Amino acid sequence: MKIFPAIDLYGGRVVRLLHGDYDKMTVYSADPAAVALKMRGEGAQYLHTVDLSGARDGVPAAVDDVRRIKKLTGLFIEIGGGIRDMRTADAYFDAGVDRVILGTAAVNDPAFLSKALEKYGSGIAVGADVRGEDVAVKGWLQSSGVTLDAFCQTMQSAGVRTLICTDISRDGAMRGANRQLYARLQKQYSLAIVASGGVSSVGDVRALAALGLYGAIIGRAYYENALGIAEAKEAARDN
Repeated sequence: MKIFPAIDLYGGRVVRLLHGDYDKMTVYSADPAAVALKMRGEGAQYLHTVDLSGARDGVPAAVDDVRRIKKLTGLFIEIGGGIRDMRTADAYFDAGVDRVILGTAAVNDPAFLSKALEKYGSGIAVGADVRGEDVAVKGWLQSSGVTLDAFCQTMQSAGVRTLICTDISRDGAMRGANRQLYARLQKQYSLAIVASGGVSSVGDVRALAALGLYGAIIGRAYYENALGIAEAKEAARDN
């Protein structure tokens, strides 16, 4: 199982939100590239990045940040947040990003999703940000009215290969991953599932790896020194 340390970007800074609440933001660094270099030095090979301004407002704000991170680190980078048209997707790929994550657009704009998949194939992932049984959109601020199962079925039928599923209730809360949720998704769908939200211990990583998941994202646990990249990678290899 692949380990994706997370860098959430807002105003050129590295931040974390609690439960996706922009009023509950912790700033960890004013230098995203320095954080990414530190992660690489600790063994990171993959990086999950989110443009929080883009997710909320629909206007991309992290192209220059991820371009610099890619240039300095060479890490595999995926980016999500506010990618709702081909122009934005193209800009991120031109900046060196390896995979683009569609969230709101995957729910609301099937024509764009289809066009992006046709052009970039496995370079397109979708994000299912879940509150209760529903997929949230627009920076987690609104419910889409689409259930997680309906979303997964639609994405699988559309040819999506990678699904990043975030349990909003656990995101940034250090409460542990929702193992039951990911076990169900892994069993029901042929998608490559990435767990996000609450992954905060070696036990979480081992349990998720044992399910056969493709990847797990580590956010606040890394910044609070509760879970290191090297130990997470070792735990992922145990299974």
